[in-house]
Amino acid sequence: MIIAEDDLRGPEIAALLCAHLELMRATSPPESVHALDLDSLRAPEITFWTLYDDGQLLGCGALREIDGRHGEIKSMHTAAAARGRGVARRLLQHIIAEAKSRGYRHLSLETGSPESFAPARALYQAFGFQACGPFADYVFDPFSVYMTLELESCDRDSL
Repeated sequence: MIIAEDDLRGPEIAALLCAHLELMRATSPPESVHALDLDSLRAPEITFWTLYDDGQLLGCGALREIDGRHGEIKSMHTAAAARGRGVARRLLQHIIAEAKSRGYRHLSLETGSPESFAPARALYQAFGFQACGPFADYVFDPFSVYMTLELESCDRDSL
């Protein structure tokens, strides 16, 4: 599996992000969908990665800089056919390592509260993320779960 920074210009990533947005819209009310579209993911404060295996796009994830000490995970998604193969785990390891290398002290995320998001929440918890309140520009939303990881005390062995 190869993880590389992506410029979000290829048709494969456009299709994967379309599937991601469709899934988010199918599982959450419109006002609770916080997934970003292609143009929004091209913002200068966002770095976006894709994971390929044998030439096939299996997943993606992004890191948004909130400020010099705080990052946010965005657009974590694994292609339906690749679920259960460790794609999200590999991407999360990569994003955490990048956040540490940038000197962030906190890495946060927003994910869904419905049962369909339970595997994502379990993965984040396995890496030490803990529930927190809304951060950055988020406000309380019953369809959202906010999580954060303190990077200073993060267990490097879990990476």
